[in-house]
Amino acid sequence: MLRYKCEKHKRHFVQIGRWTATSKPCSNCGFRNENLTLSDRRWTCSKCGRHHDRDINAAINILQAGIAA
Repeated sequence: MLRYKCEKHKRHFVQIGRWTATSKPCSNCGFRNENLTLSDRRWTCSKCGRHHDRDINAAINILQAGIAA
């Protein structure tokens, strides 16, 4: 459906891998938080100290993966 909407509005569509990790890597420095569980909604990167909302961090990582593709 998203692909269809992009085509309809003449937008470029990039699909990232289904299993691409998006929640665990810090969108600021790339550090991968292996201790993150599904119940952790907010977390702080132990490498750079950035505070994250899990969903917003994942959205930024998805955007970055799409731009890099």
